[in-house]
Amino acid sequence: MSLSKDLVAASAEPLILSVLIRGDSYGYAIIKDIHTISSGRIQWTDGMLYPVLHRLEKKGIIESYWGSSDNGRKRKYYKIVRQGNARLKEVLEEWHVASSAIAALQGGQT
Repeated sequence: MSLSKDLVAASAEPLILSVLIRGDSYGYAIIKDIHTISSGRIQWTDGMLYPVLHRLEKKGIIESYWGSSDNGRKRKYYKIVRQGNARLKEVLEEWHVASSAIAALQGGQT
């Protein structure tokens, strides 16, 4: 089962921030991490990821810098900043509230 485009889009920010809270990363690695963590059910493309990264950077939630890859080529890395840590806590709480409400409506436990 793959996720709907709407759910993938809505979950992009918390997923990206959750990857970056573990350490700085670059675009392809973020895509690969999300794919692996979701057991292949979330499949992002560059065209989906980079607009979200740019939006987060513009909001001051993450920062980017240039670094070198193992083969010496330049690569743009992203890191979460203090405001990003606070934003991650907010979005995780939002997801918890939504998930708990759905579970309660379905008769599950919260």
